Amino acid sequence: MPAFSLAPALSLLAAFRRASPVRPLQMFVRTTEEKLRPRQLLPHESTVSCACHAVLARGDTGPHQCAAILRERGRGRLPTIVLGGFVPDSTEQVFLLRRFFRRTGDLYYLNYPRQGFSLDLACAQLDDLVTELAAAGQPPVVFAVSFGAGIAIEWLRRARLAGTHARIAGLVLVSPVVCVEDLIAPGAAKPGTLLGRAVKPYFDNVTTNEAAVEKSRVIFARMFEAGAQNKAALRALMSPVELTGLRAAVMGAIRGITPTGASERVHAMRAMLPPTAYFSQSILPLTDAPTLVLFAEREDAVIDAASPTRFAFESAHRAYFPRGRVQTIAALPGGTPVQHASLIFHVFEFLPPLNQFYTRLRSEPLRSAA
Repeated sequence: MPAFSLAPALSLLAAFRRASPVRPLQMFVRTTEEKLRPRQLLPHESTVSCACHAVLARGDTGPHQCAAILRERGRGRLPTIVLGGFVPDSTEQVFLLRRFFRRTGDLYYLNYPRQGFSLDLACAQLDDLVTELAAAGQPPVVFAVSFGAGIAIEWLRRARLAGTHARIAGLVLVSPVVCVEDLIAPGAAKPGTLLGRAVKPYFDNVTTNEAAVEKSRVIFARMFEAGAQNKAALRALMSPVELTGLRAAVMGAIRGITPTGASERVHAMRAMLPPTAYFSQSILPLTDAPTLVLFAEREDAVIDAASPTRFAFESAHRAYFPRGRVQTIAALPGGTPVQHASLIFHVFEFLPPLNQFYTRLRSEPLRSAA
């Protein structure tokens, strides 16, 4: 018999009550639960590998470019696949959302390799995993953040070009970065965003040197640390032990990416098309599954003002996702502005729309059967 837990109720209540003693209590329950039942991340060996083998058989990619797929067991039959951004790893990207996701099913994380990257392999691994879960009667939700949203959109686009539909239960895109033009405006003499300045050297040089990589490491570290300036907010979100562990993992991922790994990630994004490039093509919609697109109120440090993805999804998202919704996440009263993909430092701002979306998904089979 599963142990009784207050964590789900407390997490939802805290999402709606900014200035409340519930938050410290929620943190206490979470950390106590972690001591009693420590997190278990196990490698997942997919029983379906056709797409991945087909890509590897071409000979232009290698196993070192495969993502590590990790699994964390949940309690329902609606699994979630997490695709993170450039950094941190997917396992840290949703650190404070894990228990929310696990209420509906298993969690699968795709952690990109640090020594290389292949867009073809990433799409193939996602294809195999979704096929495996759907065949088991558990079509998943794909939860994709920033650069990970670009991978998800490219995967959906390729499926439609092949004349198929991805067998997913839902799609969530958080602060989507789908193409280079989202970071650097075409023809601009100088990138207007912080992340644009981090990736531009990779396009200017055929061979990316360590100096360019170190510069981008510093920018990514600053982006993370900027959210860590509000010490009072952090104490309300995480225990000192959690914060120390999270920071070590994030910084370890930033330092661990090799020049080749960094360059291949950036050049993979260069191969992704802006959604506006295929607006009039017959491959739309990309998916009929319920879709939630979440932008932060302060995307300007990362997403360019002329971002074609933001323009397409805000002005014509129903063409891409007929059952889609686009929402801007703003700070709760008295809070700090919500930054790009800020799922750690603004978890309580993101929880209400995510809870509403997953609640609707869980009722889908009931509606279909009625």
